[in-house]
Amino acid sequence: MSSRMGNRVVLITGASSGLGEEMARQFAAAGYDLALCARRTGRLDALADEIHASTGSRVETAALDVTDSAAVASVFHGFAQKYGTIDRVVVNAGIGKGAPLGTGQSDANLATAMTNFVGALAQTEAALEIFRRQGRGHLVLISSMSALRGMRKSMTTYAATKAGLASLAEGLRSENIRGLDVSVVHPGYIRSEMNAHVEQKTRFMVDTKTGVRAMVAAIEKRRAKAYVPAWPWIPIGIAMKLLPLQVVRRLT
Repeated sequence: MSSRMGNRVVLITGASSGLGEEMARQFAAAGYDLALCARRTGRLDALADEIHASTGSRVETAALDVTDSAAVASVFHGFAQKYGTIDRVVVNAGIGKGAPLGTGQSDANLATAMTNFVGALAQTEAALEIFRRQGRGHLVLISSMSALRGMRKSMTTYAATKAGLASLAEGLRSENIRGLDVSVVHPGYIRSEMNAHVEQKTRFMVDTKTGVRAMVAAIEKRRAKAYVPAWPWIPIGIAMKLLPLQVVRRLT
């Protein structure tokens, strides 16, 4: 069964909460049909019902653990078969566990690496198979401002995985695949379930709707790279790349 006449289809992973959940709402409000997947299907199905009732968008859902590469391929291709096409894939699923390396908490770092990078690689593989077959598509990788430099302590592995996503995106752009657009989005401090433990008055923190609105705007423009929200993260991003590591360490 194909999508509604004229509607484009966005596939979003990690869509049951946080940035993924709000992206689903905002893309549907912009007229997209949705393919949503996450581990928590109860929340996912409730979101699908909410979105369909409020926007009329078609919403298909599936349970998915992105660390299961075979399941990623099966779910992505299943969505493509249901809709007949997938116009955009947003590689969003991720976790924020972490501990200083060598402190006996390797499980947290390995889980982060498996979900945020190996899982993202599996999603990218599946997305590119669909896009190559279609001859077009838009791949969006959700990275982080922390990807711009090495981070310390509990952020070390997380930042490294997000830097890996940025490198993955650049490699695909360098390949210059016909019909493929590749975007990497670097969110700054946007309130979500992942950072709910962070101090509410953290400087430059914006609410989920505001932050995701900036993300969606950048994605819709198909920017190769976007720091969002633009203020203050564009100038901060420039500074992070240029400042000595000892200064960056004090900033983070």
